[in-house]
Amino acid sequence: MTCKKKNKTKSPQCNQTSKPARRRGAGHGKVSPRRPLRPGARGERRCGRCGAVRASRGARRGGSGAAGRAMGAETGGPRDTAPGQQLRALFYALPPGESSFRTVEEVPDYVEKSIPFFITFIGLEFAVSWIQKRKLPGRINDGISSLSLGILSRLPDVLFRSIELMSYIYVWDNYRLFELPWDSPWTWYLTLLGVDFAYYCFHRMSHEVNILWAAHQVHHSSEDYNLFTALRQSVVQKYTSWMFNLPMAFFIPPSVFAVHLQFNLLYQFWIHTEVINKLGPLEWILNTPSHHRVHHGRNPYCIDKNYGGTLIIWDRIFGTFEAEDAKVVYGLTHPVNSFDPIMLQLRPLAHIWNTFWATPGFCNKLSVIFKGPGWGPGKPRLGLPEEIPVITGKEVPFNPHVPAYLNCYALVHFAVIVDLYTELLASITILSQGTVLLRIGFIILSLVSFGLLMENKSKAGILEIIRCLIFVGVYKLGYFRSQFSFLSDAYEVLFFLCAAFWGIRIMKRITSMKDKHH
Repeated sequence: MTCKKKNKTKSPQCNQTSKPARRRGAGHGKVSPRRPLRPGARGERRCGRCGAVRASRGARRGGSGAAGRAMGAETGGPRDTAPGQQLRALFYALPPGESSFRTVEEVPDYVEKSIPFFITFIGLEFAVSWIQKRKLPGRINDGISSLSLGILSRLPDVLFRSIELMSYIYVWDNYRLFELPWDSPWTWYLTLLGVDFAYYCFHRMSHEVNILWAAHQVHHSSEDYNLFTALRQSVVQKYTSWMFNLPMAFFIPPSVFAVHLQFNLLYQFWIHTEVINKLGPLEWILNTPSHHRVHHGRNPYCIDKNYGGTLIIWDRIFGTFEAEDAKVVYGLTHPVNSFDPIMLQLRPLAHIWNTFWATPGFCNKLSVIFKGPGWGPGKPRLGLPEEIPVITGKEVPFNPHVPAYLNCYALVHFAVIVDLYTELLASITILSQGTVLLRIGFIILSLVSFGLLMENKSKAGILEIIRCLIFVGVYKLGYFRSQFSFLSDAYEVLFFLCAAFWGIRIMKRITSMKDKHH
């Protein structure tokens, strides 16, 4: 039985909410399984009793005016993928026959389903690095920082539709010139080239235009190079990259584009590692860990090189290719020296703002925004190469001393936030807007607090007391929930004890300061 909003006479079964659903609603405080998150809410909505689909999941991805199109009555949403297919998707190794779909609604969420493989490969990288070099490939503080930035970059997708797909589908629906067949291997391979070339153009502009670099630099701010770095993403970058894909919307179906947009992103995950050396003849065609290490380097020979996503041929054609030579030192030429995710996202924009007003002349002010990060009055568009700091080989990464127990504390609490974030994604369609905003706010507060803890800032303790008390109160009211019901009581005890711990620690510090004053 299918529930339809237009029906004046509704099935009693569909009108009622099952007891488990009512309990779930009460547990969340503001959950209504039949009320959308907002007008035109994203996500699949089902009747509390019969489970009938009210809106396709394709709408979550910014579906077109045909978002409600049937993609097959049997599926009612994205196609399932086998673990082997998901693994091959990470390496762009799914052939057209396994990754071609008629509609956007049928396209699997390859990125979301790759999360278990991300975790597996990160663990594998740690093991291989320990075997090869007897050291781990990264640091706890930098790893938490990268993962925090990754979560932060995905939070807007919880509230808003994907601008990349939404804009693409709009152009396709209204302005397409002709339509290539969605099930043709030629369309599939043409889209591979088109998406990767669009990425090359955008990526190059993100290094050569200051306002775009302010967003993209977040990905380069890590002074380590490992699989955590691949997840270190900008919040605002997606709101500038979408326009580079629009020319394809004149003739390539959105369903084909949606597949390759994900494949191009997934491919770039595994190349962020030092445990893989050169890959022989593949180095001529593909972007490899060796090529991408150069791109992340701050050595003078690495600056503005190797922009390709999946293929390196664009760099070879347009003269931006550079082979790995001297040992690469990673990070920004002028390090930010912070683990605070908000600071890492916004400080470059604040720098542009201050420079804009401090620079005389209207044309010069525009140049501050649209020329390179190294530009200044009287300099070339991209700045002077001789002003790039020389690499001595003695550079020391930003690594404040933090007691071992604080590292353990941060790891445990970060795992809790990952749990809450994953549960938010799983239950987004049945949560009220207020509950969603409350959860997002708490996640952001937690990520900022972890950054301050990793810098051993004194105000981190006060922020942690506030954060822990908020969690205890809100969790008790049912607005937060773990994926694992058996952890509910453990979370309450953990956060209560942590609030007490920070309270005692701050009181001791205040007492100590008073004793010194007297």
